[in-house]
Amino acid sequence: MSDIPFRVGIGYDTHRLEDDRPLILGGVKIDHERGLAGHSDADVVVHALMDALLGAAGLGDIGSHFPDTDESYKGADSVALLKEVIELLSQQGWKVSNADVTLLAEKPVVAPHIEDMVRNIENAGLGSGAVNIKATRGEGMGFVGREEGMASLAVVLITKIRGE
Repeated sequence: MSDIPFRVGIGYDTHRLEDDRPLILGGVKIDHERGLAGHSDADVVVHALMDALLGAAGLGDIGSHFPDTDESYKGADSVALLKEVIELLSQQGWKVSNADVTLLAEKPVVAPHIEDMVRNIENAGLGSGAVNIKATRGEGMGFVGREEGMASLAVVLITKIRGE
């Protein structure tokens, strides 16, 4: 483990929108005519967060821990995978101080679901008050604005666990 008392990580994820898929964001199933395509549940919010956490700890990325070539992760619940990432960080002597996540999605409006998303992520092991989630639209521009897909960005601060 590093002698540095804190580290910052940045995560980014995108998934294409597709018919006949559920839309899962922050562990919340949201009513929408299309969902995100992916090997797991394609939760861009949680995927960006996991990449930020793993990056901050110098532990690679989600693809190296949960490869899409491994059938055991097909349809996987990303919040369950997040719990594994948080446990891995803990084993390495790190705890999450805070996480800030931005979802980029033209539709649907996600504001009514943000509290539930935050609660799901905090309950995965980040702790009360450690998570902020916000959303913005593409304003008709780019793949997000054309409703071809969604993206998410995450920034995290992890701190060394005292006594480690």
